[in-house]
Amino acid sequence: MEKALQIGILLDFYKQLLTEKQVECIDLYYNQDLSLYEISQHLDISRQGVRDNIKRGEKQLLMYEELLGLSKKYDELERYCEKIDDKLAGLRERDAAQEIAAYTELIRKVIM
Repeated sequence: MEKALQIGILLDFYKQLLTEKQVECIDLYYNQDLSLYEISQHLDISRQGVRDNIKRGEKQLLMYEELLGLSKKYDELERYCEKIDDKLAGLRERDAAQEIAAYTELIRKVIM
């Protein structure tokens, strides 16, 4: 996975665990595609300060993912949902209303 995409996804999962400055710097750098200089001007901190916040934040995001694995678990859940959706589509073609109701109930339990 491309680093920018990976960091952006991890930021969505773990931003509450970072400092406000780290979140701002990472968001502006990876999601808004600003340069270190542009971010330093925007946040009124040094370019080195921006770089340090980004590097520390990246390191923490990767550590949280390694420890908690929320992004990986989300990806697995998404794949299972796609498989369930495919099976439901097949059942709809056969007009298997009872089986669809059973799958729907299982899905509700997973989501809740």
